[in-house]
Amino acid sequence: MAKLYFKYGAMGSSKTAQALITKYNYEENDMSVWLIKPSADTRDGADILRSRIGLQASVEVMTPDMNIFDRFTQTRAGNCNVVIVDECQFMTPAQVEQLRDIVNVHAVPVLCFGLRTDFQTKLFPGSMRLMELADVIEEIKTMCDCGAKAIINARIDGAGHIVTEGAQVVLGGNDSYIAMCHRCYVNGIRDNKKIKLHGQN
Repeated sequence: MAKLYFKYGAMGSSKTAQALITKYNYEENDMSVWLIKPSADTRDGADILRSRIGLQASVEVMTPDMNIFDRFTQTRAGNCNVVIVDECQFMTPAQVEQLRDIVNVHAVPVLCFGLRTDFQTKLFPGSMRLMELADVIEEIKTMCDCGAKAIINARIDGAGHIVTEGAQVVLGGNDSYIAMCHRCYVNGIRDNKKIKLHGQN
């Protein structure tokens, strides 16, 4: 039976790499994959999905006003074995419901990869709807620099301090965000610590 999956993790947990590996595994078994991402994710170009370890693939972009169910029905129905969504936190709640409809109506599994919460530890709207609707919710684990499990996507400013205010969506990778455990996150804010981002000297 087809299911809706939400596979979430903090920054740096290889979500995109897992999405691309999953795509490869399906295609290696002669199955058709519809790989999509929201238009908010422009880091690697409009129609490219690229992981930090170098994997990449062409991807179809969904704008917030697009009806994903209708798009699937018109272009993919009967010729698709799985839908894979990267950066699913940027999907609108309505689009998450449309992904749910693909599972229900077309009996095609939908695998969503993304963040659960933003830099203020608040659920993204798309992630919240997935928590409510997904059949299977799986955490992709990663570690804080202290060795504990990371659950926070801390946004770091140019001076190296944790940002606690601002727009929910500010694109960035290792140059702007770091995954942290809650203790290190709280201590970093309280003590106004300078945080060293990965890849910095």
